[in-house]
Amino acid sequence: MKKFRKVLDGLTTSSPGGTMGSPSCGSAAGTPTAAPTPKEIDVQETLVSENFQLCKTVRHGFPYQPTSLAFDPVQKILAIGSRSGGVRILGRPGVDCYCQHESGAAVLQLQFLINEGALVTACADDTLHLWNLRQRRPAVLHSLKFNRERFEKIHLFLFKSKTKLFEKITCGAVGVSEMKSNTILTNTCREAIHSVSWHHEGKQFMCSHSDGSLTLWTLRNTTKPFQVTFPHGKIQKDGRKESCKPILKVEYKTSRSSEPFVIFSGGLSYDKAGRRPALTIMHGKAITVLEMDYPIVEFMVLCETPYNNEVQDPYAVVVLLEKDLIVVDLTQSNFPVFENPYPMDIHESPVTCTAYFADCPPDIIPILYSIGAKNKKTGYSHKVWKIFQLLRKITAFFSLFRHADGSIKFWDASAFTLQMLYKLKTSKVFEKPKPGEGRAAELGEEDPFAVQMVSWCPHSRIFCVVGISAHIILYRFSKYDANTQIVSLEVRLQCEPEDIITPSENENNPCFSEPGSHSPQPHHQHPLSPGSRTPDGAKDSIPLKDKMVRVPPGYQSDLVIQLLWVDGEPPQQITSLDLNSAYGLAFGNCNGLAVVDYLQKTVILCISTLDLYGATDPYQRLTRSPRRNRQSTSGSTHKHICLCLLLSTPLQGVIQSPTHRDLSEDSHMQHNLKYHVGYARENSFSRSRSSSVSSIDRDTKEAITTLQFGESYGRKSDALPTPCLWVGTSLGVGILIPLSIPTDQEERMEDPVTVGPSGKLQMLKGSVLRFGFLDCNGALIQSPYEVWRDLNAPEDPDRPRRRKLVHFSPSSSQDAFGEGHLAIVCSERQAKVFLMPSQSCLFVHNITESSFVLRADVVSLCNSVCLACFCANGHVMTLSLPSLRPLMDVNYLPLTDMRIARTFCFTNEGQALYLSSPTEIQRITYSQEMCDNLQEMLGELFTPIETPEAQNRGFLKGFFGGNAHTFDREELFGEAAAGKASRSLAQHIPGQGGVEGMKVAASGAVGELARARIALDERGQRLGELEERTALMMTSAETFSKHAHELMLKCKDKKWYQF
Repeated sequence: MKKFRKVLDGLTTSSPGGTMGSPSCGSAAGTPTAAPTPKEIDVQETLVSENFQLCKTVRHGFPYQPTSLAFDPVQKILAIGSRSGGVRILGRPGVDCYCQHESGAAVLQLQFLINEGALVTACADDTLHLWNLRQRRPAVLHSLKFNRERFEKIHLFLFKSKTKLFEKITCGAVGVSEMKSNTILTNTCREAIHSVSWHHEGKQFMCSHSDGSLTLWTLRNTTKPFQVTFPHGKIQKDGRKESCKPILKVEYKTSRSSEPFVIFSGGLSYDKAGRRPALTIMHGKAITVLEMDYPIVEFMVLCETPYNNEVQDPYAVVVLLEKDLIVVDLTQSNFPVFENPYPMDIHESPVTCTAYFADCPPDIIPILYSIGAKNKKTGYSHKVWKIFQLLRKITAFFSLFRHADGSIKFWDASAFTLQMLYKLKTSKVFEKPKPGEGRAAELGEEDPFAVQMVSWCPHSRIFCVVGISAHIILYRFSKYDANTQIVSLEVRLQCEPEDIITPSENENNPCFSEPGSHSPQPHHQHPLSPGSRTPDGAKDSIPLKDKMVRVPPGYQSDLVIQLLWVDGEPPQQITSLDLNSAYGLAFGNCNGLAVVDYLQKTVILCISTLDLYGATDPYQRLTRSPRRNRQSTSGSTHKHICLCLLLSTPLQGVIQSPTHRDLSEDSHMQHNLKYHVGYARENSFSRSRSSSVSSIDRDTKEAITTLQFGESYGRKSDALPTPCLWVGTSLGVGILIPLSIPTDQEERMEDPVTVGPSGKLQMLKGSVLRFGFLDCNGALIQSPYEVWRDLNAPEDPDRPRRRKLVHFSPSSSQDAFGEGHLAIVCSERQAKVFLMPSQSCLFVHNITESSFVLRADVVSLCNSVCLACFCANGHVMTLSLPSLRPLMDVNYLPLTDMRIARTFCFTNEGQALYLSSPTEIQRITYSQEMCDNLQEMLGELFTPIETPEAQNRGFLKGFFGGNAHTFDREELFGEAAAGKASRSLAQHIPGQGGVEGMKVAASGAVGELARARIALDERGQRLGELEERTALMMTSAETFSKHAHELMLKCKDKKWYQF
């Protein structure tokens, strides 16, 4: 039971430390302290350090910089090696594992020990590793470090080999050795050899050459090839063959039911510049060229049999590209590709940011999947990869990946595999820009639609996107298609730091500046011809589609907000965003803050960051003037122009938003921002400024770093919670802005939304990153939301579409009305807990002194809440709430790339993810419970399966088929034949696979017992079948004995000449 003090309302109203967060709130770093008050409230904190453990769970996406490929034909698993030392093992859906070599050396080659649950990796540091795959998390059993030799190729003799030949390839020469008699047959070719592939009988082999030719050799005549072909070499007019690219690899596979397959990469002619890489499939006389989007790293033909000396019967070919993995179906004549069950296209466009959601509504995933399935690619093979194992779902997790091309992908992350649900392209609301045209082309901007951040409300299904071109798009979800016209708002959020308002300019009127300079004035809209330039530079913004468009079911654009260019200068990028379906939309940048009513399509507030403070500015800076007022026009009659100047007057009064009624009365859509001044600001600029305060750099812009809507107490005197907007800045200041929003549906669409006075501050060290709210019992307070309603659905008289809000009031879960609530504010270096409405600081914790926090979130775990932080020095920390007691501090991942800082995100239930490479997403957990159950959640890499028996060799084929013999590995490479190996040749390094295997066996004892029981039942069934066959054989033997005895008695008295 953790006790902390509560400050009574109004006791500390005169104390600046209560509202400003002075050092009186806490003592040393990391030591939470409580303010002395006469009243106590109890919060039971159930989380302890034993509830936390950090570990990796699963990795999604395509392996970054792949180098090698291997396949186990019995277990049906695929392994991919990478340049960073990683190994990705893929099976049927549900089997996905990632391993990492400690050395980080590139993986040169992979070889499975077929159906033995082991994998051999050859790395660039001349080390061989043997991995144990009989456990769900593979580990290294043994390592062999070569001291004097460097290897380039490894080969494993897995079964008793009936192939008597072994080839050695050099530049332009082929060598064939008889392994038993150690005889060698060599021949020199005119062109360099890149690869060799054997016929399954061992009597022929095919070579690929640097001139794009294929040669077929037979052992009966090794002086020259008996067949030379140029698959892509055409005969020119002068009789010469055109030059072709080298064929880097060839596979020669036989089939029982058809002619052999010859599959190779490269070999295309040089006649066309810039031709894409291709894979060629020769089947009989037909030649099929499959062009690839990326260079081919490796390919492998999958066959039915694991034995190389049998008819192969290929059924697919796996092609490993630099940025993709495809599997081609060889059983169909058009060679379609299989639909990959794994998300290999996360990097289709560079990922710019991510979002991770837990406990989503159960109906959102099926409906997104049903809509996204309509837009899926077609032409895949009708065959599908069979389900290997059904995984236990954790909870309804949801992932959003945003890309540089403006697309957003929705993924189902409920299980340990990602499944793509829906793809949204934000660029469809804009006109296609012509190449080399516009201001973006002058600045060299390659991706004007790149997504920077999103805000999503799963319950109301409202989605908001921020683009790199300083635009915001708000989407609503609908199950019906509709004809719509894009509505836009243009917001001017720009200031001039050079123009400083001096006290003398505002002595006569401290509340208002001159009408022509600083206060907003009416601005009218006039239609312009396309291409005309507006005075404010609106032409430099990305043009929107100004006509009716047909939008399909799914997310449909409802509002577009664009920040205007001013005097040829682009607007500053948006740094913070928050969307609340019950209240509105807020965003900010380094210049100021804007609040938008998305229902009335109007701007409620547009103000500079400095003007938010008013007389309570802790640094006593002079306010900046906005840019001078100018007339603005636009060419779209459905575009709302909001020239919202940055207010030079601090926010001390009440601001009302314009409504649709105002817009209908004025055909020019006049926007009036009305000010109702409640009280005058006295001597706001008359204070003396010390030299230390004046030394603050005025040109340093204070950015809005985080925003959060919620029900809170905007003033210390408030008895009831009201809608508020919490604003955090880069100088570590938290500002509370109360809102007045009509509750009735009709009034909500007509009456204006008002913004009350602000100036309540909380100060922390570093930029403010996150706000969170708890009730006085320690439970997390969720943000209110609007229940989803489909605006495009047909009208139903019995069920009218009325706006319904769901509120989570701070007082709803408490016995005493008006008890208040707790506000958690986390910055880059510090976290504080405030008691509302008194705004007294209860606890403070200095998170880090030598680094800074990159990401912080208030998350729920084990029916409780905590504060999770990720620091730039790689530490992942969790703090209890509300006492801010450290629970976990793990040095996990140093910040080596801004990609990690940009994409790292926490969510509930102890989950987190980040972009580990440009093509891969890494999911981690910091929950001890999930770490304990992780072994049962992962898929099995190895299942006991009997190895298929080798094909029996007929007597006649063995008699007339030559003198091939069967040799095992010991006979070929044992000590008796090859002698003992030198101990100085390589160093043996024991691995941790054995110990890890024991741990896995101990943790999964129940599962092993269940599998043993199933195996015992199967064995009993087989024994029963054997007993039945034995009984039949005994019956047959008795019948045969009876007939033989009868025949003996019949022929007993006959003479030899009577037969």
